[in-house]
Amino acid sequence: MSIDYASSVERPFANPIARFTLALFGFVPASLALLVLRLTLAMPFYKSGLTRWDGWFNLSLGTKALFSDEYRLHVFGQEIPFPQPELVATMASTAEIVLPILLAFGFLTRYAALGLLCMTAVIQLTYPEGWQNFHLPWATMALAIMAFGPGAISLDRLLGLDGAPPRRAPA
Repeated sequence: MSIDYASSVERPFANPIARFTLALFGFVPASLALLVLRLTLAMPFYKSGLTRWDGWFNLSLGTKALFSDEYRLHVFGQEIPFPQPELVATMASTAEIVLPILLAFGFLTRYAALGLLCMTAVIQLTYPEGWQNFHLPWATMALAIMAFGPGAISLDRLLGLDGAPPRRAPA
């Protein structure tokens, strides 16, 4: 049995449900949806990052205490402390500020989403009970951004960094 793809191309919206769906939802640009997705993923990480610092480049004592005394990686039934907790705290706290800013502006977007996906994986190992309410949606958003890119409303698109040609002014 072969499928004739040419006939489906000639009649793209022969199905009344497809025509109705396009009429109902076709006005929402994908670039707007991707912008909202980027901002939605960036927000909780950025807000968390703001609580980690006491001024410029000064990690809070609470953050140092959390990484050295409370946070543990739950791996194979074991609770393993973070190695070099102050270094890990500094790196994670910096990433919680920098990566969401990159996402918000759509600059190096796929890499920022990958970084937040990796952070989400480590957070999942630290708080395994939070997978359903927090970690799963964060991972899903990061994967969607990695798959679909930043969209047209981004510095990546403006600078031609994401594979799509930059927009040009009409002649």
